Amino acid sequence: MELFITVLVGIGLSATAGIRIFLPFLVLSAAAMTGHLELSPRFEWIGSHPAFTVFLVATILEVLAYLFPLVDNLLGVAAAPAAALAGVIITASVIVDMDPLVAWSLAIIAGGGASLTTKTASSLLHAGSTGVSGGTANPILSALETAVSAVMAVVSVLLPLLVIAIVGLAVFFAVKFIRRRKQRKPGWVRIG
Repeated sequence: MELFITVLVGIGLSATAGIRIFLPFLVLSAAAMTGHLELSPRFEWIGSHPAFTVFLVATILEVLAYLFPLVDNLLGVAAAPAAALAGVIITASVIVDMDPLVAWSLAIIAGGGASLTTKTASSLLHAGSTGVSGGTANPILSALETAVSAVMAVVSVLLPLLVIAIVGLAVFFAVKFIRRRKQRKPGWVRIG
């Protein structure tokens, strides 16, 4: 059961990396430093004071960058591979006492997959927001995403079973929002 909970923590934090790449690393670092989370021996550096400082600065810079319309869309596209990699690293870092082949396979499939899923939803939301508002609503959307990312990262560590419901609802509402926008805009190409 403990392994299942640990994997949920990894998946939840990885899903958060799809919204903001560095924020889940910051929460992961803080949780490891305070003893709330055990890290795999190869990733113990994440729970160090220098790593925490780097993650804090990177999180602040990332949050600020997403507040600029059109820059957020460019970041969304450029950050997709980085978010997938972050999801893999985060999940791998929390899996302790498991065969490395199984752990890395799980990290790549579950962690990378969760991160890419939320990154895709986030990018589609920003593209839709830019199309509808010309980018003026993007800073509000970005601030909301940052808040959701922070809450989801903390919940991932403290209440990992709740993560599945949160991620599922977020993806559901993002898809519903995008479909509604596509139906209102006759110029959109319908996929699927």
